[in-house]
Amino acid sequence: MAGNKISLADWQAKMNPAGATAAVKDDPNLVYSTDSGKINAKPAAKPVAEAFADGAVRIRRETKGRGGKAVLTISGIAKPHDELVLLAAKLKKKCACGGAVKDGVIEIQGDKRELVEQLLQAEGFKTKWAGG
Repeated sequence: MAGNKISLADWQAKMNPAGATAAVKDDPNLVYSTDSGKINAKPAAKPVAEAFADGAVRIRRETKGRGGKAVLTISGIAKPHDELVLLAAKLKKKCACGGAVKDGVIEIQGDKRELVEQLLQAEGFKTKWAGG
């Protein structure tokens, strides 16, 4: 048995002859493959948030599903994800609280509607309070 040892590269070449990988990667119905490398090399781009028809940014206070804690959601800012992250960071810093950007909506922890409204208006956004 000791004489039958082969290297990993030789074994892979024997198990996967040249040209076999190209056919596997081109198959759109591929579910599982032991082939190394990326099957789908192009990741989906993050969507740009959509604005409302009246052009106003909606500031909404939500507590549902958050253990009774208030969270402000800011929607309707039609900017790329990277710019939303920068705006969220600026708002979080001014409000001294946490938050996140999820699916084109900025979430700010706590009920700081007046302060967030002032900051957004200073940035040049037209704002509206939505919900409760």
